[in-house]
Amino acid sequence: MIRRVGSEPARSALVLTNDGEVAHYEVLMANIEDKNEGCVPGKFYVDNQCIDCDVCREMAPDFFARDDDNGVTIVIKQPTTDEEIALCEEAKGSCPVDAIGDDGE
Repeated sequence: MIRRVGSEPARSALVLTNDGEVAHYEVLMANIEDKNEGCVPGKFYVDNQCIDCDVCREMAPDFFARDDDNGVTIVIKQPTTDEEIALCEEAKGSCPVDAIGDDGE
């Protein structure tokens, strides 16, 4: 379970995991300091809150991929066009635990 850290605001989410279980999480917004290793540099990243749900990978497979060694998602390519950025923003908004950030460099 992910818990509140310090005074950062948290919110709750019920998530269906890959093994069919329903899990309850308190989630924080993505934090670039917790970015998953393997994410390419740039605006979008995935942090360690990722629960490997596959939502972003299904929505934007050209940009998000599974890191099989760690069981999490990483950003494999940064979007460059307005259409690609919109697709990544949509994937970010669909992440059930807010593990996708868009404040990278």
